[in-house]
Amino acid sequence: MPLKCVAIDDELPALQLMQKYIADHPQLQLLQTFTDAVSASEYLKHTRIDLLFVDINMPDITGLDLVRSLTHPPMIVFTTAYKKFAIDGFELDAVDYLLKPISFERFSKAVQKAADYYNYKSKPAVAAEEVLMVFSEYQLIKINCSNIEYIESLDDYIRIHSSNTKPVMTLMTLKAVLDKLPLTFKRIHRSYIVNSSKIKSAVNRKLKLTSDVELPVSETYIDVIKEWKQA
Repeated sequence: MPLKCVAIDDELPALQLMQKYIADHPQLQLLQTFTDAVSASEYLKHTRIDLLFVDINMPDITGLDLVRSLTHPPMIVFTTAYKKFAIDGFELDAVDYLLKPISFERFSKAVQKAADYYNYKSKPAVAAEEVLMVFSEYQLIKINCSNIEYIESLDDYIRIHSSNTKPVMTLMTLKAVLDKLPLTFKRIHRSYIVNSSKIKSAVNRKLKLTSDVELPVSETYIDVIKEWKQA
């Protein structure tokens, strides 16, 4: 099933090129194009799409501000002539960041990233238990759940700590990521999820992990300690 998409760019030649690329790509279905973010914003309030191609530097409302305003944003691919916006795009958890002029080959790589992530999200939770896939720094990263020690919440982001790699940060809530994880993962605090197989000891309301990291357990989740001791 093709990804339903919308393209926004205030420069007509750039928008027409994007329209052609989308039409030529078998994994995409173009629903609408816009030359201004205001009209696009109204459309997106009432239409559910899978993927949004949006220029960053536009009058009235920038592409960045448009994405920030969306209650349930789709997957995002930013297009721009300026490298300086790359960090902003990363902070909004964009799938990719295309620097103009955009080749069809580079465009296709961005589409494949989006398609891979869409297919992963569409799988039943049971099928996704052994591997967690998240977007971080414009990459779709595969993380083996057995290597994850704990996950911490940082406002709208989470940081995933694994035993064999550096921490990975992605735009997601603890509740959302817990739904994708095996049953060995337990919420222990409003800010933490722990892999119970990585617990080394439990004293009072603190857990020590195999890496010697200590995590607090809130009163709400105190049963996690009891379950671990009984296992």
